[in-house]
Amino acid sequence: MPRKPTLSPTKISTFLACPFKYLWTYVDDKGRWYLRSKSYFSFGTTLHRVLQRFYDEGDQGVITTDQIMAAYEESWIDAGFTSQEEMQEAFGEGKEILERHVEKVRSQPSEAKVLMVEKQVRMPFANDFDLVGRIDRLDEYPDGTLEIIDYKSGRHSVSTEDVQTDLAMNLYQLMVHHRFPGRKVKATIIALRTGDSASWSLPDDERETLEQDVHELGKHILSKNWEEAMPVRKALCPQCDFLPLCRQHPEFSLASESNGSLF
Repeated sequence: MPRKPTLSPTKISTFLACPFKYLWTYVDDKGRWYLRSKSYFSFGTTLHRVLQRFYDEGDQGVITTDQIMAAYEESWIDAGFTSQEEMQEAFGEGKEILERHVEKVRSQPSEAKVLMVEKQVRMPFANDFDLVGRIDRLDEYPDGTLEIIDYKSGRHSVSTEDVQTDLAMNLYQLMVHHRFPGRKVKATIIALRTGDSASWSLPDDERETLEQDVHELGKHILSKNWEEAMPVRKALCPQCDFLPLCRQHPEFSLASESNGSLF
């Protein structure tokens, strides 16, 4: 039996942003030769690793501030930084972010208990595919409410509208509802740089509509005929790692030149 295909919030968001970015990232191995390390990805991954250890009750080695800083140094990823100075500046910012976050947690204890930390959730869509995602943190309140926590290391602020229009956060709610039917679920984004946060719950009728839309979109993504597809110029093209691959399509290059594009 062939393995059932899987899609994730990241994969779906990538496809919606640019189908060819999805192709080179997840389908065609040729794309891996063009991927470049990103400093913001290294920075965010480092903070996530430390917070995972902080909230994981099974890891008793990261409790005090000194232990957290030690874990931070152990977890640090230096890929993607253009200079030692840039890396040192980011390293200092990371220390401040973690110290501030941990101090806030200790001074403002929550009534919720941590149910999951960096765990995968899965939701089947018939025999077509499974939707899978990794949740930063899932908290449970005394009344049974489940709160999906998502850390954003690059943001300074966040609004309710930001959470409401975030596709990934809505998909996480969809998957958590599937795993815990009948429970109230809300999604929260925390901007780590300031501690600002916002929450939103997906209404039942919107959740049902989203489930139907994701099923149809998923089938479309997985059945895409790439041989007949043609890349289309987008605003994200100049910063895309895969621009050289798209330039290999004559029609793409001609369209760029006719529109006065610099890329």
